[in-house]
Amino acid sequence: MSRRIWLTGASSGIGAALAEELLRQGHRLALSARRAGPLQALATRFPEQVLLAPGDLTDAEQVRAIGARITEHWGALDQAILNAGTCEYVEVRDFQAAMVERVLRSNLLSAAYCIEAALPLLRAGRQPHLVAMGSAVTLWPLPRAEAYGASKAALRYLCESLRIDLAGEGIAVTLVSPGFVDTPLTQKNDFPMPLRWPVDKAARHIASRLPARPYEIAFPTLFITGLRLLALLPKGLQLALGKRLARAEPRP
Repeated sequence: MSRRIWLTGASSGIGAALAEELLRQGHRLALSARRAGPLQALATRFPEQVLLAPGDLTDAEQVRAIGARITEHWGALDQAILNAGTCEYVEVRDFQAAMVERVLRSNLLSAAYCIEAALPLLRAGRQPHLVAMGSAVTLWPLPRAEAYGASKAALRYLCESLRIDLAGEGIAVTLVSPGFVDTPLTQKNDFPMPLRWPVDKAARHIASRLPARPYEIAFPTLFITGLRLLALLPKGLQLALGKRLARAEPRP
């Protein structure tokens, strides 16, 4: 059955690949991202299924306008997939609170603005489902990931609390926790990324599991299991392992 889905961060990476997969399945998608060009390309290919809803999701007013646009065209949502986000790495010798704020705004506050806009629409939908893109980094601390990890850890807690509060309304909440996926963001990384998945494989994996409305979609299994086992180690040993992963000197 076709579902009405709002997908954010749909212009590249997992979002773009997931949009392709869901459109091929016959769903209707409201697509949001800052860059309208890639969204328009999808609308050209799937004209009867795509509702263009571009905007800056870190701007609460723009998100409210997107919510109003979806309300005007569909009146309800069956699923909201909050995928938009970014990643920046901390150089601790030049720690900048502004960078932490920037990442939190992109990964956490934008999701909160979208949740505010999506919930009234989900309450009018069929088998309503709220989905957020977290990260496996929340399972075990990694060097230089202070800002990114903090934003995704906060998103995890937000989703898990919402799951409790929304259960009585029948709104399911799923957190997606991917390991490394080959996207434009990860292609900028200058460190090894074990068990990295192609983006199309990740999108198919997520899409195939969404109908069950699980609590979490975490992958790849071996990577996730390894991080969870590492998290059980004594803190001193975790620190020793983390220091081996850290760079001796920040790069210019």
